[in-house]
Amino acid sequence: MDKMIVKEPTPQEIKDTKLYEQWGLTQEEYRMISEDILGRLPNYTETGLFSVMWSEHCSYKNSKPVLRKFPTEGPQVLQGPGEGAGIVDIGDDLAVVFKAESHNHPSAVEPYEGAATGVGGIIRDIFSMGARPIAVLDSLRFGELDNPRTKYLLEEVVAGISGYGNCIGIPTVGGEVAFDPCYEGNPLVNAMCVGIIAHKDIQKGQAKGVGNTIMYVGAKTGRDGIHGATFASEEFVEGEEQQRSAVQVGDPFMEKLLLEACLELIVDHSDILVGIQDMGAAGLVSSSAEMASKAGSGLRLTLDDVPQRETNMTPYEMMLSESQERMLICVKKGHEAEVEALFKKYDLEAVVIGEVTDDGNYRLFHHGQEVANLPVDALAEDAPTYYKEMAEPARIKVFKETPDFVPVIHSATSVFADLLQQPTIASKRSIFETYDSQVRTNTVVGPGSGAAVLRIKGTNKALAMTTDCNARYLYLDPEVGGQIAVAEAARNIVASGGRPLAITDCLNFGSPDKPEGFWELSTAADGISEACRVLETPVISGNVSLYNETDGQSVYPTPVIGMVGLIEELAHITTQHFQAAGDVIYVLGETHADFNGSELQKLQTGKIAGRLMSFDLETEKMNQQLVTAAIQAGLVQSAHDCAEGGLAIALAESAFDKGFGLNVTVSLPAAQLFSETQSRFVLSVAPDKQAAFEALVGAAATAIGEVTADGQIRMQAQDDAIEMPLAEAKLKWEEAIPCLMK
Repeated sequence: MDKMIVKEPTPQEIKDTKLYEQWGLTQEEYRMISEDILGRLPNYTETGLFSVMWSEHCSYKNSKPVLRKFPTEGPQVLQGPGEGAGIVDIGDDLAVVFKAESHNHPSAVEPYEGAATGVGGIIRDIFSMGARPIAVLDSLRFGELDNPRTKYLLEEVVAGISGYGNCIGIPTVGGEVAFDPCYEGNPLVNAMCVGIIAHKDIQKGQAKGVGNTIMYVGAKTGRDGIHGATFASEEFVEGEEQQRSAVQVGDPFMEKLLLEACLELIVDHSDILVGIQDMGAAGLVSSSAEMASKAGSGLRLTLDDVPQRETNMTPYEMMLSESQERMLICVKKGHEAEVEALFKKYDLEAVVIGEVTDDGNYRLFHHGQEVANLPVDALAEDAPTYYKEMAEPARIKVFKETPDFVPVIHSATSVFADLLQQPTIASKRSIFETYDSQVRTNTVVGPGSGAAVLRIKGTNKALAMTTDCNARYLYLDPEVGGQIAVAEAARNIVASGGRPLAITDCLNFGSPDKPEGFWELSTAADGISEACRVLETPVISGNVSLYNETDGQSVYPTPVIGMVGLIEELAHITTQHFQAAGDVIYVLGETHADFNGSELQKLQTGKIAGRLMSFDLETEKMNQQLVTAAIQAGLVQSAHDCAEGGLAIALAESAFDKGFGLNVTVSLPAAQLFSETQSRFVLSVAPDKQAAFEALVGAAATAIGEVTADGQIRMQAQDDAIEMPLAEAKLKWEEAIPCLMK
């Protein structure tokens, strides 16, 4: 049925009813637009354009001061933040392109489509740079698996990710899933895409050259996703009907065609292509305004020509729609037919909708009427920047004064069994086995080891990639927790044989309008920045997802770190899995009584509290360099970082894959088998390499035992021991999440 044509409010009515406030603009922002920028009242369409472009999701108006802290440059960086994705040189005239994005709010409302379109959007960011996407990773957070809604969200989000990725034929190779009560109302769904590009094919999203043509390619525009960017910049309130219309619907088959067509355009027709950009958040308005603003030009668009799949669409609806699988391109004047022919080959429309001007103005026409006339920079550049108030949350002072958590261990074996079954630690196989991780046949190490590894065809190199964040640590101390998030990602890359190159981030936080919320964001950014400087991994892309709150309760500060590393030679690829009986097991790094924020604390007390462990970035860097040197010297059989659940869990995870046992003895109290001290690795070394390994790493590593063939786990501590058949431990670990889901 056709939508009835509704008369839009006049500029004066918008002002009088304060309609703009419903769209997220403040009274002062509306005053700036009408008095300082336009010198008149904006009409309905213009108000809508400002409301999405000035939302946090598009303008970063609350987070810009925080993002400026990040180190974004390095000899390896070819493109830092500001384009669709970041680009890092990997030699051989090749580069790796990657970015992460959040799709939290849509996934809370429509988990399948929310997650699926999150994957689709991040893939478009990669191929809009000219890169061929080679892998998707994810980072997911849910409430506890003790209620039907959380189980439903988990099932649907995972189905959405696999449904989209599997259909488009890009492998989902890694990621992480964690569970904590704070995510119950507001799950986090972050997706990362990695692509490969030849230096000569790198694209910029810009519209320059007076008279050049703006073309719309891909799927038709509908009424889905209108105000998606505003929706992502608000909190949830229980009982309020959430905006389902703000959630888009994805079509991976259409996107596959769009990907191939765009890459053919970029590689074979680079002489006529001026710029290309994905229509993501805020759809046509953000892609077109940003392309013009970056080039210092103006734009004139005729909206009657926009391909529409619904009747009577208004300019407001067309500009703000976030329908999926659409791209905007700028081509040299006179070459439109060439582009149309190319896209027709893929059964896709490529339609001229406008041209580049030199006046710096953004002008929209519909039915022969001018429906918007704004300075293009006002939309893309001139959103206000807010320096929000900061206040340390009361809990931080309490945590500093709380005595350190001292676990009580009656039986180390039973604690070990319980930890293996904690959802955040337990095997995620039941989740990732729904993902096709092998399509395109470049995956060397898929889900289930510390980092995923993909070979780079035509070279002897590979890429390691991971997503990481322990939000509990950030809840106790955002600055140190932020450092640890970067360090843990780097540890996973190093353990796989790679050299960390750079990071992308998804900064998932609560409301920046609350001084405590903004303090968390700013303080976490300090920690991330410091770790990136020390570990030489600049921030090349990312996104900010704020207002992750339900009924005023914020999620933990969760800055997810996506990292890519370069493995110089395929022979250096290392996994966490023990390789042979008789190999010597080492722990590299020191173990202390670090239980605050740990899985053990949560298991025994039901919550986390206390000061965060001491953490030293220089020690971290030194330990990572030692592991890298040992791997490159060919001395390491397996490498695994110690994370949640401590040494006992890292040892068990190293044994599970190939069914080996282990026999180790540590001069530590049994409780410290579960301590979460940072900067540690579990390594296995063949007996004939032992002397060379010890000469290289010196006192940094301690031999604690050996890999055995008997399928038994034995860990002897000073005051207790863990003893369990490997098969029993593995069953507990693998069955925990499927059991909870039943």
